[in-house]
Amino acid sequence: MQADLASTLEEIARSGGDTFYRGALARRLARGASAAGSPLTADDLARHQPEWVEPLRVPYRGGEAASFPPPTQGFAALAILSLLEGFDIASLAEADYVHVVVEATKLAFEDRDRYLADPTVASVPVARCLDPTRLAERRRRISRRAAMPATGPAATGDTIAIVTADAHGNAVSLIQSLYWEFGSGVIAGDTGILLQNRGAFFSLDPGHVNRLAPRKQTAHTLIPSMYLVDGRPRLVYGTMGGEGQPQTQAALVTRIVDRGLDPQAAVEAPRWLFGRTWGEETRSLRLEDRFAGDVRETLLERGHEVEVVEGWSDLMGHAQVIRIDPTGLTGASDPRADGAALGY
Repeated sequence: MQADLASTLEEIARSGGDTFYRGALARRLARGASAAGSPLTADDLARHQPEWVEPLRVPYRGGEAASFPPPTQGFAALAILSLLEGFDIASLAEADYVHVVVEATKLAFEDRDRYLADPTVASVPVARCLDPTRLAERRRRISRRAAMPATGPAATGDTIAIVTADAHGNAVSLIQSLYWEFGSGVIAGDTGILLQNRGAFFSLDPGHVNRLAPRKQTAHTLIPSMYLVDGRPRLVYGTMGGEGQPQTQAALVTRIVDRGLDPQAAVEAPRWLFGRTWGEETRSLRLEDRFAGDVRETLLERGHEVEVVEGWSDLMGHAQVIRIDPTGLTGASDPRADGAALGY
């Protein structure tokens, strides 16, 4: 039983969502947070304002990939696709395909880890990071035969993703996260509200671009995304998985757009994860064991630190995708999770 949470939801239903930020519920929430040692105040909640932002877009295979601007890592997801556009992804053998995507990921993550912060208080050079000329120069660092060293810090997270579309072509890609399986692990007083933990992304180093400061948003991993053709959504997609989100998104787009898989096959295909996640220190390349053995051997030969994990690993995220065609909608849901693709 969660009587406190039930009462809170009833209060929101009666009073509207504004009570969460500026009403009696906000004051109770702030008192509960303070009692647990949090600096969160009722004034912090009252100052909250949602933002309507223009998505970032990059060309890809005759369409456009679109994702969120900072403080999300959306520009890294788009940079991966921009780097991959210089390769004939459709013709690559499986080991070559994984290698090239991982190498593009390393380059995109270099910029993400160097620059990503709250754009209202720090300059995030998104235009430079996505500049086609610069990306073409960086693409030349990708060797088809050898892996680049794995360097830099890693971002992590825990997320749910929901995508939806209707017969008129309207579409939504939505991501929500408390960060970590139970957020901060703190219930705010008698509200029943579990406080999120995205502040864990802040750095306590005063010289760090993502340093902790009042009225500041932390860098985060949440990147609901779309692929558009002629300005209309063709793919609506998202996934949980922190560090793995841009990687899984690259796998979905390239497997559907370049390699001709249908959405469910693209979601179910064996996946990989480069870098650490959920607080782990390893920066190895994790492969699901459903990849053929020669894929692992080839990647080892090229210098990747390969670790094989279970065939349907939760580490790989929980991907959801809808393809919107002139003939209708095709939905796919990840068997690595308990979601479902439903039509009404």
